[in-house]
Amino acid sequence: MKGLKKYMAGILVAGMVLGSAAVPAPVYATEAEDAQEDNGDDVEITLDDKPYLALGADLTADQQHTVLSYMGIEAADFDKYDVVYVSNAEEHQYLDSYVPKKQIGTKALSSVLVSLADSGNGLKVSTYNINYCTAGMYKNALATAGVEDANVIVAGPFPLSGTAALVGTFEAYEKLTGKELDESVVDVAMDELVTTGDLEQSIDGDSNDVEAMIADLKGQIASGKIKTPEEMEQAIEKLADKYDLKLSDDDKQKLLGLMKKLQGLDLNWDSIKNQASAWASQLQNQLADKNIGQKIAAFFEKLFDMIRSLFQK
Repeated sequence: MKGLKKYMAGILVAGMVLGSAAVPAPVYATEAEDAQEDNGDDVEITLDDKPYLALGADLTADQQHTVLSYMGIEAADFDKYDVVYVSNAEEHQYLDSYVPKKQIGTKALSSVLVSLADSGNGLKVSTYNINYCTAGMYKNALATAGVEDANVIVAGPFPLSGTAALVGTFEAYEKLTGKELDESVVDVAMDELVTTGDLEQSIDGDSNDVEAMIADLKGQIASGKIKTPEEMEQAIEKLADKYDLKLSDDDKQKLLGLMKKLQGLDLNWDSIKNQASAWASQLQNQLADKNIGQKIAAFFEKLFDMIRSLFQK
């Protein structure tokens, strides 16, 4: 994209060294705390296409070892990767206009690894020590930008937020595939990630439900089911009920604004529909598990009621 290198001057790849937006009491890269692991899904890394690895320039040897261990990388194998180091100065240069300086911090610590996967494999995302952006948030936003068939691992040496890593992933994907991503599409994907994060922070509910609802909305736009602002508003209301999410008027306006942006872009709608279908399947499985759990809980509740009544007699 004529876009991405001018838009981020090449290193909102500095985004790989994570900044964040609108997250309550996050741990910033200024603070040196003991590493604590998030349980991310294991991702199979393919070395055929020389994966792209961006490491925070301020990582200590021990911290770098921690980050690399999450990614399954040995320092001795660096020649198998396209490795770059990103400084905190670069973070501030390209991120200050997006997020408060305090949230970027004073050290570049977090890192991202992107490798291509075989056609049809889809997006696989794992996060370790990232306490704001979930794997689902990355998947949705990457699908919006048209990124397909890639393995992405985002990791920090201890819990950090992770919004800006998305842009670094876009830059890496361009480098690996030779495909230019449209600047306006990247902007919408960023908007989607931040909107999703804001909703997950403000809504009392499962983050998976928020991500599934947004994927569902995008799927309906992709299928041509909703076109007008009025239809979008109705869809937001219906899906909020479907996913049992209590949305404020402000939340609804954020979603409506995002949907309008999406509708006006030339996107890979097939990819977006596939992503929505994947979320729908996941949701059905979750509901099935939930129903089974409710039945088991009801059985034990009746059993305990029976035992209580026996003692009362």
